[in-house]
Formats: sequence, C-alpha cells, structure tokens
Amino acid sequence: MATRDPGPELRDQLESLAAQTHRDWLLIVGDDSRTDAAHNVLAEFARSHDVQIVRGPRISAGGNFLSLLQGIDSAQQDFLAFCDQDDVWLPDRLARGIAALGEGEAALYCSRTWVCNADLEDQHLSVRHTRPPSFRNALVQNIAAGNTILLNPAGAELAISAARELQVAPRHDWWLYQLFTGCGARVIYDAKPTVLYRQHGGNAEGANVKIRAKLSRLGRMLSGDWRCWIDDQCAALTASAHRFTPENQAIFDRFKRMREAAFSTRLKEFARLRLYRQSRATTLALWIGAVFRRI
Repeated sequence: MATRDPGPELRDQLESLAAQTHRDWLLIVGDDSRTDAAHNVLAEFARSHDVQIVRGPRISAGGNFLSLLQGIDSAQQDFLAFCDQDDVWLPDRLARGIAALGEGEAALYCSRTWVCNADLEDQHLSVRHTRPPSFRNALVQNIAAGNTILLNPAGAELAISAARELQVAPRHDWWLYQLFTGCGARVIYDAKPTVLYRQHGGNAEGANVKIRAKLSRLGRMLSGDWRCWIDDQCAALTASAHRFTPENQAIFDRFKRMREAAFSTRLKEFARLRLYRQSRATTLALWIGAVFRRI
C-alpha cells in the first residue's frame, strides 16, 4: 500500500483487509504523508495485525509503489497484492485471486471494480473488457487496474526483478500489464469485481466508464499527452525487454520504430502490428493517433 495524507477512508480500507477470508497476509506500507496522522492510524492497526511501515520516496503514488516493489525480498516466494489507500476490498479479494492464479509459472490477476462515490454509494460496474489480454493490446491500453492486481510467487519475482532494472518511474499498473504480456506470462482478467473503488476529486484517474472520460482521453491523445506517456512506458520497458519472448521483442522494436517513422511508413507499420484496444471506437482512435503521430 502506498499512502499520502489519506483521509478517514484509510480506516475503511484497513478494516476490509482485516475482513479477508484469506487470513494469512502481511501489509507493507510506503508512507509519503506530510503529517503523522496516517502513521498513527497504521500504527494502531499494527497492534493487532502484521504491518510493516517504511518511509516513501515522495515522488508520486506510482513511484511509491515501485519503491516498495524494489525493496521486497524476491526470495520470499509469496503472493503479492497491490492496495490503494482509499478503496474497500471485498472479503474474497485475496482468496479469489489466489485460487485463480495458482503457484505455477508467472501470472498476474486483475478484475473489474465497483465504482462508487466517496460514501461508497451510487455503485456501478467498471467497463468489462472482452478482448483477450495480449502484448499488442498492452502497448496501447492498460486493462489491469492497479488496485485489483495480484501476482503469484513467480509473478512477484518477475515484477521485483524487473522493477530493479527501471531507470524511470512508469505508470506502474500499465507497466506490469505490459511486462507480463511481453514475457508471455498469464494475465487473468476477472469480470467479477473484487474492490469498491472510490471515484472522487482526489483520484489520479477517473473510472473508465463515461463518454466524457472517453472524450477527455481523446483530447489528451491529440494534445500529445498520451504520446508522452507512451514515451515513459517504452523507456521503462526497454530496460526489461531482454525478458520478452522473441516474438514480443520483435513487436516492441517495430512499435518503437513505427512511432518515429515518416507518415506513409508509419501507417503501413501500424497496420502490420495489429495493435488493438478493447473497443472498436477506441481502436479507431488509435488510427487517428497514428495519422497525427500521437502514439
């Protein structure tokens, strides 16, 4: 869990951890708060639960998560779940993910969420992704909401090792989806929600559900913001591309060349790459991005 000046919602999240049907867990918290309020709440929780609190890097929420990831002992061979400070986990969040993952080869589990207001009311389901997870999708879209991600032991070892190779701090949940699909690891997307996600003014990103949000994303793409994000993701992935399957190494190299190519070559290479998003409309928007060199 990464914390930064949380409100009273932190207690709700901690109570939902205590209510998990899977009882054997350790909470590791990177605290970036400017006051002692969060530390005091966490210290109180630690009196009756297994909690480790470390000082965060004070970079960003994503940077805090990555710092925590880099500091975990990869030899522990444990499942690893990501946790936001103001959500509420459903009681089977851990048990359901662990059962789906198993302890074999590296795998990542993620799910839909119940999107709520600050009072956990007005609930509706996040968008359901129906197209299969793949590296061709991950290069241009993230379907793994960070607050629902769970890794099996082999997956945790992969994520920790790759995080230690990073020279930049990418969007950590998108990076994990890209890393796992790039390496040919399993990505399990569960259509059943496991988290109550509070959508409010303090969230870094809104829920992926409304037309207004989709128009906002299109505007960001055309303004060049999205291209800058992909720049950061590519820089992060380059550090661990040696872990990719040969096929995905080739796709990644072609993707990077396509982004810098002249107009006609760019469109030809874009078509050959067969990149896709989860809906026809947003896949069409990719073509717009390719035309205007905004990918």
